[in-house]
Amino acid sequence: MLEPVPARTVECAGGVIPQEVYDSTEPVRLKGLVNDWPAVRQCSESIGAAARYLSQFWREEPVTVYAGDASINGRIFYNGDFTGFNFISGRATLPQVFAKLAEPEREDRLTTLYVGSTPVDKWMPGFRAQNDIGLPTDDALASFWIGSQTRVSAHYDFPDNVACVVAGERCFTLFPPEQVGNLYVGPLDKTPSGQAISMVDICEPDLERFPRYAEAVRHAKQALLQPGDAIFVPGMWWHHVESTTPFNLLINYWWCTTPNFMGSPTTALMHSILALRDLPPRQRRIWRGLFDHYVFDFDESVYEHIPEPGRGCLAPLDEATAKQLHADLLNRLNR
Repeated sequence: MLEPVPARTVECAGGVIPQEVYDSTEPVRLKGLVNDWPAVRQCSESIGAAARYLSQFWREEPVTVYAGDASINGRIFYNGDFTGFNFISGRATLPQVFAKLAEPEREDRLTTLYVGSTPVDKWMPGFRAQNDIGLPTDDALASFWIGSQTRVSAHYDFPDNVACVVAGERCFTLFPPEQVGNLYVGPLDKTPSGQAISMVDICEPDLERFPRYAEAVRHAKQALLQPGDAIFVPGMWWHHVESTTPFNLLINYWWCTTPNFMGSPTTALMHSILALRDLPPRQRRIWRGLFDHYVFDFDESVYEHIPEPGRGCLAPLDEATAKQLHADLLNRLNR
């Protein structure tokens, strides 16, 4: 089987990302983007040093922790029959998490420890005053991820993403959105952490069970990140993330290029499954044509023949008309 090709690398410094990166339709490895962060210098030394540095920002509120035994080999996934997951979750303080990570031998059920997607500004206010990057928006969501050696299955995020390695080493394996059919995606409505994931174990792919995955790898990119490095992941690119060292800390930023008042495309997808997927083929073809007309091939010809006061949701949306459309949808769903 082919190996993924390396993602394009751009040398960066001082938390400044060139505009060409934001315009890219493919992932870009950002070499040295956050080398000058105090967090990188402090947290790369040891778990103890990381705990001491981050404690000055921590607001003493517990975080959600995933824990798994040795049998999962760090893979955050489902249990055998997909009725649940292969980990347990609980709450702990950040000092408790660091104390467990620092233990030379943890009890078996806590071999894997993982704190994922926790907002920086809420749990560690002040951190970004010393450690931050420039982004094309003022409302990016910054999150931290802390843990032992873990593997997060390939998944996509709707927003664009810049992920910065503060401590440890992470390997990103990334697939274009059009490879969805070759990634054998699991359930949409019951997921380990909110996003649907690939069922393929990318570290040990079973090509007898998942033969089309070999085609996905032909289009894959890969990036190995050291402390101080980062990666730009365009929205909707599938990405598998492997933390390869005993202690890992990552800060990532998500942001959308669309206004906040627009709804979630995932919500639209789920409702389409409810309302359209099981229609007879003839009706599905008709509705596909309507979606192309009103959504995917949308232009002014859809509404220009209607007097402006009567165009309603057919005209380009602003915040007021988006709120009205949202209210109309809720009324329809509640009938």
